Amino acid sequence: MSDFRKAVISAPGRERLARAPHGAKVVIHATAAETNGAFGMWETFTLPGKGPAPHTHTRETEVFRVVQGTYRFQCGDEEFDAPPGTVVVLPPHVRHSWRNISSELGQMFAIVTPGGFEQLFLEIEATAGAPDKIASIEARLGIINDETTALDP
Repeated sequence: MSDFRKAVISAPGRERLARAPHGAKVVIHATAAETNGAFGMWETFTLPGKGPAPHTHTRETEVFRVVQGTYRFQCGDEEFDAPPGTVVVLPPHVRHSWRNISSELGQMFAIVTPGGFEQLFLEIEATAGAPDKIASIEARLGIINDETTALDP
């Protein structure tokens, strides 16, 4: 792990491309390994009607900024829409989900603290998104996912 004494640079054309469990393209900008565990950072590009299954993070707080499209978030018992420019902070240990409710490709910038969750996207890309692999990756990263939990052996 680095000691985070050097700049982390994600330049156009040199980003790390990955996938989310729901198939969205993810561009990784910084990882926990590069920030000494402080945070992870990425952008997600979500097709209309798509988003992750309801899930709970047991380790990290997530911060999203909607860049394009409108997303519908659920956090616990609360549901709200987030148009471009909206910043949403989701606490750990609270079941949540979101989906792109617009008719265009959605884009969100995201940060997790502490870092580490961004590794999910890189590992999904490496395993070609096999559902049985996703469940074990999520479990190892402390994610409780309503859809993949049933797939765990």
